Amino acid sequence: MPCPAPARSDGAGWQRTSGAARRTFARIVGLWPGPSPFAQPTQLLRDLASEVGLERGDDPLGTLRQLSRDVYASFEYSPKSTRVDSPIDEALETRRGVCQDFAHIFIALARQIGIPSRYVSGYLLHAADSADRSSDGATHAWVEVLLPDLAWVGFDPTNDLIAGDRHIRVAIGRDYADVPPTRGVFKGISAVRSELAVSVHVGPVPPPLAGEALPFVPWMSREAAAPLGDASASQQQP
Repeated sequence: MPCPAPARSDGAGWQRTSGAARRTFARIVGLWPGPSPFAQPTQLLRDLASEVGLERGDDPLGTLRQLSRDVYASFEYSPKSTRVDSPIDEALETRRGVCQDFAHIFIALARQIGIPSRYVSGYLLHAADSADRSSDGATHAWVEVLLPDLAWVGFDPTNDLIAGDRHIRVAIGRDYADVPPTRGVFKGISAVRSELAVSVHVGPVPPPLAGEALPFVPWMSREAAAPLGDASASQQQP
């Protein structure tokens, strides 16, 4: 779970953020300083930055809180308005998109002002009293930014939230291209037609009792683990 965020950080936060960014992301492939495949600095992105008056404010945390509010207010959440491979310009032009678009736009804008940012794929537990506009039960996307005084802090611009215990992180990367939930490898007989169905239930789980060990559940059944013979093939799903 991301680090809880206070209301603001101190004024020296920008200097520490810039220094930490260079030290940290020089060792992490692609996350700093340049763009990534789905978080490109396009002209429409620059137009949005000018429209919302994006600039380094008094402190990095306050700037990011305002950026989350601006992205939330500037775009309509509209399921199926974009595709998984849509560039950010589609959402920027129509001002409609899904959580993936909100996250990519936030990442590109945060990197534009020198804040290290990464994409998070996971789930959001919807509460009865919440005003979440993202789809319940579907995969969700948000952003984590590196602030030296706070470590990684999560921002959910789709719902204008600071990521907390309702955000269930599954994978992180530069953007969606690094962590698509449907990518995998199948090994088996090439002539076999395979169908895959996945069901996810997101909900609270009671904590285990003291001394209680969680049961081991194998991901592969005994039948699936049986030898497949000489003929085999692999298929990568999009």
